[in-house]
Amino acid sequence: MPDTDSLYRRQIAALYEHSVFYRDKLRAAGFASAAAAGGLADIGSLPFTEKDELRASQAAHPPLGAHAAIDISQAARIYSTSGTSGTPLYIPLTRADVEQWREIGRRTYSRNGLTAGQRVVTTYGAGPFVAGASLAAFEAIGCVHIPVGVGNTERLLTAIQKLAPQALACTPSYALHIAEVAAAKGVSLASIQRIIVGGEPGGGEEGFRRKLEDAWDAKVYEIMGIGDIAASLWGECAAQAGMHFSAEEWIHVELIDPETGAQKQMSDGATGELVYTHLAREAAPLLRFRSRDHAQVWVSKCQCGKTSLRARCIGRTDDMLIVRGVNVFPSAVREVVARFQPKVTGAILIRPRRKTQSCTSKICTKSTRRRFPRWPPRPSLGAERKAPERLPTRLTQSRRSKLRASLARRATTLRGTTRLGVLKPNSLPTRMAVMTSDSPATGISPFTKTWTLAPASPV
Repeated sequence: MPDTDSLYRRQIAALYEHSVFYRDKLRAAGFASAAAAGGLADIGSLPFTEKDELRASQAAHPPLGAHAAIDISQAARIYSTSGTSGTPLYIPLTRADVEQWREIGRRTYSRNGLTAGQRVVTTYGAGPFVAGASLAAFEAIGCVHIPVGVGNTERLLTAIQKLAPQALACTPSYALHIAEVAAAKGVSLASIQRIIVGGEPGGGEEGFRRKLEDAWDAKVYEIMGIGDIAASLWGECAAQAGMHFSAEEWIHVELIDPETGAQKQMSDGATGELVYTHLAREAAPLLRFRSRDHAQVWVSKCQCGKTSLRARCIGRTDDMLIVRGVNVFPSAVREVVARFQPKVTGAILIRPRRKTQSCTSKICTKSTRRRFPRWPPRPSLGAERKAPERLPTRLTQSRRSKLRASLARRATTLRGTTRLGVLKPNSLPTRMAVMTSDSPATGISPFTKTWTLAPASPV
């Protein structure tokens, strides 16, 4: 493996030479030169990069921003973020960057055992989002790739029937939706041996994973990336004991306390926010980029024999709600609600009823604390369409018991259910916690795209 410290020092030197944004940012932080910034051992003294800074950079210096290290004419490809959490951000790549992403993707998607010659059907679009970059990974592995695109369930089921693929790659919520449609239509999914899920929470939640594996009679493997850094950074192996990091020589990973920003030691079971630094990026290298992904990590040898860093995403730090002084992730609420399936579908929508002095803007931004005294999650009813007797009370009791035991007494009140079909699976980034007319404050979830309201609903 290349000397990562040398790569890092070269990357910092390139930022001083080609990126006005980073040259000014580092000098303002007291680092007059690349040499003054030091090596990887000193990275904790350098400032973080926030997503809002990149947006501001592109707004002030279009089209690529002052943080970019190339002219637009040197780019081979330009993706964009979804803009769910703000203005879309353009992500340029040089040819070398594209090839790097391709190799990272090959490693990530082959972790689960996908091999050359196997047929894999995918539901990713080619663009404008970075998920399209993952498509090249399947050709790099040597798979027979069957792309069907976004949101065409009938076409997908036809492909499964006629081409008998061994693997499916999609979002976890869409995988569940496909299984439900197939069951209703009597379509066999027997050819599928593995489901590779990513792009949203769910794949790493034990309850949801079990439901998905039961519905497909296949193994579920999770992958994770972040568009600003690389499309497919982490991939789960057959041991299903966390996702392996696939870009050791190109990207440096830190674990920090999301509240203080202090570095945390990488050790088995440690939790914190993942922070990324490019070591060999040409177009738009990022330094100490805060992902807002709250994760648990492991550094010990995996059952598969690999020693690479592993992680499981717990939630988004900018999804996190503070209820009665306690941090609560929406994914934890969904995991409890899912235990009542099939009485409920497992879909939830968190609607804070009112704002407090800690959250005064109409829509809370990432930098705003969200403290809600009441936030009734509303689960979607199952196929019976009618709430069984005392279901809200049973959900409340179960959630209180579960959260008290495993979520540091994060007990609040769960009120109400909603009819089948109001919360729908979606392939695009949407919100798990939304603003309504009676809840002017809300948490916006930029990557929580599992469930969305029907079009007629006030999102």
